[in-house]
Amino acid sequence: MTVYIDPPTWPGHGRMWSHMVSDSSYEELHAFAEVIGSPRRAFDQDHYDVPSERYATAVRHGAVEVGSKELLLRLTSAGLRRPRSW
Repeated sequence: MTVYIDPPTWPGHGRMWSHMVSDSSYEELHAFAEVIGSPRRAFDQDHYDVPSERYATAVRHGAVEVGSKELLLRLTSAGLRRPRSW
């Protein structure tokens, strides 16, 4: 399993955010998120929203830093991309 994270460049709620995805399964992504202290409510369809202050922790625990386009490519290639439900 590889978990990927993009830089915290997404603004929201007075903070900056990253996206974190897995290239193998949601179960593994949830397990990794638990290790770094991300609550399940941070899971959004197919990724976790990770606040900037948790970014270094994710990388320290093995998340691979990639750009946003690469992150989306990895998620899509793994067949884990879910369409937005509005």
